[in-house]
Amino acid sequence: MKQITLKLNRNYQRPVVVLGDKFKALFDTGAFFPVWVAGEKTLKSQGAELIKENVPFSGFGGTTTGNLYRVTFQVGELVYPSMPILANSELDVTFDVILSASMFDGLIYQVDTVNHVLTVEVPDNESTVRNIKLRDSSGRWFVLSGDE
Repeated sequence: MKQITLKLNRNYQRPVVVLGDKFKALFDTGAFFPVWVAGEKTLKSQGAELIKENVPFSGFGGTTTGNLYRVTFQVGELVYPSMPILANSELDVTFDVILSASMFDGLIYQVDTVNHVLTVEVPDNESTVRNIKLRDSSGRWFVLSGDE
């Protein structure tokens, strides 16, 4: 089993990690989709490709829309080579991206607020190269694609 440890930012009361040197990411175990909130220009500078505009999604106490992108994304040693991510810069938050629970499906994670770390364990039957798997309303698994 491979273990990945990410430092939590001590200035937040929620689990926020710093990715690379510049992006703050909220680890949200209740989120279904990853959401980019730092502005689409910044997301595009990371090589993101626009897939679909005005995709409705819910959370944050209501329903909103965002543009769906596909991007190569990295969280520590976890690599998402073709990650779907919704972009919405209208949310008033102090971090850049929301890491969804679906990004960590099949992994074991622990938020340690005493030692300020997020530990992710990758079981031997899983890979550090990840594809986000989501369930549709019928409970069937699918990988979000741009043509639905």
